[in-house]
Amino acid sequence: MKARDIMNRDVISVKAEDNVEYIVQILLNNKISGVPVTDEEDKVVGIVSESDLIYPEKSLHLPAFIPILDGIIFLESFKKLEKEIKKMTAYQVKDVMVKDVITVKEDTEVQEIVNILLDKKINRVPVVNEEDKLVGIITRSNILRHIY
Repeated sequence: MKARDIMNRDVISVKAEDNVEYIVQILLNNKISGVPVTDEEDKVVGIVSESDLIYPEKSLHLPAFIPILDGIIFLESFKKLEKEIKKMTAYQVKDVMVKDVITVKEDTEVQEIVNILLDKKINRVPVVNEEDKLVGIITRSNILRHIY
């Protein structure tokens, strides 16, 4: 059995320049936990999962005051300032994606894919054709459906 036999061909992908909020909506609306990131030629350049998106929500470590022009401004509302700073930085997919992506070819044996998923402790692997263009994705769920 080969990758082409069990892969999901209706793969959803995103671009590196997409806004993180957009990706979150894609994941939630489609009930998926990750998506490949492709370039303009549909080649895989990264992958984003739910755990990658949790990172931007970590708290910023802010001082209790900021010295400006020999004066001091006390920061009374950390949450408000933190929210404004996050708005200004507006995370993009390229800021949170994993760039070192493992892909498999359409003719890769399913057992080899199982080994990759287990050895690398990953939940999904993009499937590419001979031109390295994204043609599908295999998740652990695809494997389970194949086995049972």
